[in-house]
Amino acid sequence: MAKATKTRGKARKSLYDDHLPLAKENFTILGIGILTIFVGYIAMLEGSVEGFLPLVAAPILLVIGYCVLIPLGIIYRKNLFSRKGIESAAKPEHQA
Repeated sequence: MAKATKTRGKARKSLYDDHLPLAKENFTILGIGILTIFVGYIAMLEGSVEGFLPLVAAPILLVIGYCVLIPLGIIYRKNLFSRKGIESAAKPEHQA
C-alpha cells in the first residue's frame, strides 16, 4: 500500500499576480481611442449625405480609433529600463 503524501496548502504565486497587466498610460490611450470612436460616430450623424464629415472625417476617425488607438492601448508597455538606470548599471561606482 502506498503512503499518502501531504501537499502544501499554499498555491505558488506567480510574479504577475500582484499587479494589473495594464497601467495608467494604457487606460489613457484606451480612453482616447474610445473618445475618438465616439466622435467618429457623432460625425456620421450629420444630416447631409454628401458632406465632408460623414464621408471623409468619420471613417478616418473610426479607423484610427479601432485599428490604431485601441490595439496600441492594449499592447503598450512602459520602458522597463530607464535611461538613468542603464547608465548607472553600465558604469561601476568608484569607492573613495
